[in-house]
Amino acid sequence: MSAAKAKENPKTFEAASARLDELIEAMESGQLPLDKMIAAFEEGRKLVAFCNAKLEEVQRRVEKIKEAEKDGSLIREPLD
Repeated sequence: MSAAKAKENPKTFEAASARLDELIEAMESGQLPLDKMIAAFEEGRKLVAFCNAKLEEVQRRVEKIKEAEKDGSLIREPLD
């Protein structure tokens, strides 16, 4: 687990998910000292919160599209 990666904020769900996979693998290896294990856990919690926020955002967009389909209107929103 590199220090540079630990300090970067993920820009996408996929990047956050990949980083979570790295953290889990490192934590499960049993090779991390306690201080690094705690740091990995804290980073993992932040990544989980980021992923949850992204998933909620997507859910809201899908619900908006479904609602628009019911009344026949068309919604156009830029993709991030």
